[in-house]
Amino acid sequence: MWKSMMETKPMKITDSKSMSLAKKTIITTALGLGLTFNVAFADDLELSTVFHVYVDGEHVGMVNSKEVIQSYIDDLIDEKEEQYTDYNFVAGEKVSYVEEKVFRPNTSNSDVIEVLDDELSIMVESYQVKIGEKVLGYFKDEETAKTTLDHFKAKYVDLEIIKQLEEQDQQDEEQEVSLSVGDSKIIDVQLSEEVSMSEEKVSPDEIITEEQGQKLLEKGTLEDKKHAVDEGEVLGAIAIKYDLEMEQLLELNPELDEDSVLQIGQELNVTAYQPFLNVIIKEEKLVEETINYESEVVETDDLYKGDTKVKQDGQEGKKEVHYVIEKVNGKQAKKEVVEETVTKEPVKKIVLKGTKVVPSRGSGQFQWPAVGGHITSHVGMRWGSHHKGIDIAGVSNRSILAADNGTVVSAGWDGGYGNKVVINHNNGYRTVYAHLSSINAKVGQTVTKGSQIGVMGSTGNSTGVHLHFEVYKNGSLQNPAGLF
Repeated sequence: MWKSMMETKPMKITDSKSMSLAKKTIITTALGLGLTFNVAFADDLELSTVFHVYVDGEHVGMVNSKEVIQSYIDDLIDEKEEQYTDYNFVAGEKVSYVEEKVFRPNTSNSDVIEVLDDELSIMVESYQVKIGEKVLGYFKDEETAKTTLDHFKAKYVDLEIIKQLEEQDQQDEEQEVSLSVGDSKIIDVQLSEEVSMSEEKVSPDEIITEEQGQKLLEKGTLEDKKHAVDEGEVLGAIAIKYDLEMEQLLELNPELDEDSVLQIGQELNVTAYQPFLNVIIKEEKLVEETINYESEVVETDDLYKGDTKVKQDGQEGKKEVHYVIEKVNGKQAKKEVVEETVTKEPVKKIVLKGTKVVPSRGSGQFQWPAVGGHITSHVGMRWGSHHKGIDIAGVSNRSILAADNGTVVSAGWDGGYGNKVVINHNNGYRTVYAHLSSINAKVGQTVTKGSQIGVMGSTGNSTGVHLHFEVYKNGSLQNPAGLF
């Protein structure tokens, strides 16, 4: 073809310009023919498929089969899973492929595998648990992570209640709380910090168990803290307070030694564990409570001053109180009243208070100083000596009564008289009450006629239970028998 083309009739060239155009035509034609020959030759060649391998977006080489690389990665994973049977392993880096067809493939599977051997890590598929912005740890699966948190809550509330509340949340139902007196019901269990979970690839050495997670939650994180010394505190007590050994405390405070004298207010470096989070429980409770009664004092001149009398006994009331209680780590932190219903009104106690002034001056008209009874011995000579009063016995009640208004001038023991009370009636009369078993009056006290001042007895020189009663007028002994 090329020869026939060259043997065609020569072109007539008339000038240099025409000669240049002819040359260009011939060259262009020749190039076109050459390209045609090349394409025809390329179509006869066999194209090969190759795969460019990328690790986290970075090109590491070219292989002739994806399966070679994937098989290598699977072998690495199988090897790890034989060592750690409880974990699911994956490639730590993203391995991707780009397919290409080429005439002359320049692949090297072994070179790519050698690069992967250096750059590829086999990691565990884990669940990361974060408390706020702090990482608690990595768990082998979501179930272990959730169980760890639930068991931490279960330190303060039954697991069954936690599950019921979670089911209620999933159903998006708010159940009305119905309580009887004495009943309580937990309505919510929350954690004080936001808890988030995410899938992460980590080294198997970073995986923690449920037990380890529990300990971390209970112990919290170690944070720097300062302690201000209180009066009387010593280094040993401070170390114990923060769960430190003495050596640890001294290391934190190099300017101190075991014999250092601490000053009040001095700040020491200590370490303290701050909890990751708290368990907050809301509980509703219905209880019956007592309503205290009020007391009212009413003055009256029907009673002597200093005397009181209960006119109406007080009675406590009852009420049912519906509370919402918030507990933090099992300790009550807040208590609010939702509703209060009075079931029994309290009854006020009314006390009468005497305002009537007791006259200390007697009327001169005496009353019998005992409750019943009769005279067993009169004034006069008896057993060889002068008997100064009368003896009263055979009473129905042993109360000893003041014979008239007056002021107590003596109350106590007096030799042969035994327990004795003397009343000055401030009108010239004075009365004496002896042999009492007990005294109910005090010196200086104003007593009224008929009020109890003691109890009949047999103290002192006495032959039996009786009252020895004497009366004096202007200092002279009188015979009481003729004064009633």
